[in-house]
Amino acid sequence: MYQPYGLFIDGAWRPASDAARAPVFSPVSEKALGEAPVATLADTEEALESAARGLAAWRARSAFERADALHRIADEMLRRQDEAARMISAETGKPLAQSGREWSLSVDQFRWFAEEARRIYGRIVESRVPGGRFEVLREPVGIAAAFTAWNFPAALIARKVAPALAAGCSIIVRPSSQTPGTAMVMVDCLRAGDLPAGVVNLVIGPTATTYAPLMASPAVRKVSLTGSTRVGQQMLRDAADTIKKVSMELGGNAPLIVFDDADLESALDVAVPTKFANAGQVCVTPDRFFVHERLHDDFVAGFVARASALTLGDGLDPGVQMGPLINRRRLEEIEAIVADAERAGAKIAAGGRRAAQFNAGHFYEPTVLTEVEDGMKVFAEENFGPIAAISRFSSEDEVLERANASDMGLSAYAFTRSPERARRVVAGLKSGMVGINSFALAASEAPFGGTNHSGMGREGGIEGISDYLDTKLAQIVF
Repeated sequence: MYQPYGLFIDGAWRPASDAARAPVFSPVSEKALGEAPVATLADTEEALESAARGLAAWRARSAFERADALHRIADEMLRRQDEAARMISAETGKPLAQSGREWSLSVDQFRWFAEEARRIYGRIVESRVPGGRFEVLREPVGIAAAFTAWNFPAALIARKVAPALAAGCSIIVRPSSQTPGTAMVMVDCLRAGDLPAGVVNLVIGPTATTYAPLMASPAVRKVSLTGSTRVGQQMLRDAADTIKKVSMELGGNAPLIVFDDADLESALDVAVPTKFANAGQVCVTPDRFFVHERLHDDFVAGFVARASALTLGDGLDPGVQMGPLINRRRLEEIEAIVADAERAGAKIAAGGRRAAQFNAGHFYEPTVLTEVEDGMKVFAEENFGPIAAISRFSSEDEVLERANASDMGLSAYAFTRSPERARRVVAGLKSGMVGINSFALAASEAPFGGTNHSGMGREGGIEGISDYLDTKLAQIVF
């Protein structure tokens, strides 16, 4: 499955230098999909050397040449859409339709940043020195390193690689070892851009041989992470030694507020598929459901009916709406979260157990909990699974205070028919992103990211390229 790929260093596919390989397991069958190479320390060091050579060649290319290259890459990604979607579903278990949408979003990142490459503007500032002027210039920061999670194995790479290339940086990608094949397909598509050797490198392997040397290298000037808050905190400590630029999208614990004037059916129609997409393993998915007491019972009934009707199974099978959790550890963690909530007094309105119809795989039923209190673990921490925890509220001030009672601040949502209330809620929620009557926050043209323990920096939009650029000031006097 992972042939003829491998590690990608200096413009070529190759095995690990010691030929080491590790199995990658299907979350559906629990059997090995194949074996992926495991980079040695020497492999990562060679990738660093290659990236330095690639940077020198790539940053010398004009913005127009870089833009054309990104468009060629996007064209190749479109051509290989079906292949890529099947790889995503095989590695993550998510339904094929969701994998296809993820790949399409990834293509759009390259389209967007192809055009942003042409819009890296400086500016002229009048000088106080007679005959002088200030020129403000934007230059590529240097070698970037991208560390990505398994839950969106294509989109998370595209969000980092596309702006890095547009800015003129070289980049080393280190994907999750649970989804290396998706990264391999994407990197293979990058070859269509006719990039100089070393501009893009791919290493796969454990922290000691991949993460550690990249973070320790003074040549790496920018790192981008999508991962847990714990890993993000460690990355900040590690980046301090060499003063690297850092951007990161970390965990979330998104509130969803359903006000008493909401369109109930519309809210249910979008909330259920959003909550259970990728088996709830989405950082921006709603975890904490606050429903006005007037609508609470009807909302729960509608949510339970829709959740219970979802079809579970192998994401590669037509008609499947929810796949498995990524691994057994995640399955056991979800079981523990639900058991803890039930002991604390929450009620299981739907699901709450492993899906009994499967002999293998990490399947857990779409779960709805009611009578949830704010202090329960299922509310206080990100569950990152197929659990909708529902609580009731009575007033706007109350619910905003409760929704903001979290260290996380990635995304937040509310449903209301009132424009005035919508504006108050957007202003009142402490979150990097807010959706009103919508969950559609991820778009190449919009800045994506959070605040507080959910991270820093943004991916997408005009903001997405900024962290890959340095600002230089020149005072020119004649």
